[in-house]
Amino acid sequence: MMMMMMMMMKMMMMMIMMMMTIMMMMMMSMMMMMMMMMMSMMMTMKMMIMMMTMKMMMMVMMMMMMTMMMMMMMMTTMKMMMVMMMMSMMMMMMMMMTVMMMMRMMMVMMMMNMMMMITMTMMMMMTMMMMMMMMMMKMMMMMVIMIMMTIMMMMM
Repeated sequence: MMMMMMMMMKMMMMMIMMMMTIMMMMMMSMMMMMMMMMMSMMMTMKMMIMMMTMKMMMMVMMMMMMTMMMMMMMMTTMKMMMVMMMMSMMMMMMMMMTVMMMMRMMMVMMMMNMMMMITMTMMMMMTMMMMMMMMMMKMMMMMVIMIMMTIMMMMM
């Protein structure tokens, strides 16, 4: 019984990790797309720098995620729960960061009088998509945490 529970947990973990990596990749691709759009619009250096910062941020987040996953692989259930919580927190942080960045971009665009509605809408859509992804990931995290809790209770 216990073994089975453990196995299940492992499976769940694997699945979540897979999902996360995929999501991350998607987000990266989105970033790239945005950058391309910016370039096509021939933005100023300011914008380019901002884009770079954003990309860097994403990279850092990716790294963090990877480390987290590595940690998870080696951990017991209780610690796992802790890590889960941390991860969800990170997700939230990430969301905030992305949104902030977007806002800043919007501001810059307005300042530069580059109110190209198409690009604006595109960016908005991107942000929305990202948000959705983040939310989904968070939900998954919460679900897993709940399941783990229940399993713990059962074991006790």
